[in-house]
Amino acid sequence: MNKTGRPVSPHVTIYSFPVTALSSISNRVTGVTLSFGAAGIGAVELFAGSGSSLSLMQDISSSGPILSSIAKFSVAFPLTYHYLGGIRHLAWDNFPDLLNNVDVTKASYALIGSSLFISTGLIVL
Repeated sequence: MNKTGRPVSPHVTIYSFPVTALSSISNRVTGVTLSFGAAGIGAVELFAGSGSSLSLMQDISSSGPILSSIAKFSVAFPLTYHYLGGIRHLAWDNFPDLLNNVDVTKASYALIGSSLFISTGLIVL
C-alpha cells in the first residue's frame, strides 16, 4: 500500500490475460517470426550463394523424423496462425456484429485450435 492507504495495482505476473488478448499478441508475434524467417532465408541465399537455403532445408529434412517434424511445425504454425488471424480480422471488419465478447472469445479459441490442427496436418506432407 502506498501513502493513501489504497492497494497498489496488481503486477502483470498475477494478472490473467483474456484469451482474446493472448490471441492478438500471438498474431503479432507470428507476424514478426515470419518476417525474421523470410529475412533469414534471404540472408542465407545472399551470403552463402544461390541454392544454399534449399540445401539447408534438404539437410534438415534428412536429419530424421523428429527434427524434421519440429522444423516443419515451426514454419507451419506461425504461417497458419497468422493467415487465419488475418481472415478473422477481415471477417470482423466486414461483419461488425461479430464483435461482441462471446463471439470474440469463441473466435479466439477457434483460431488457436484450427491453427494447431492444420499445422499438425501439414507436418505429414
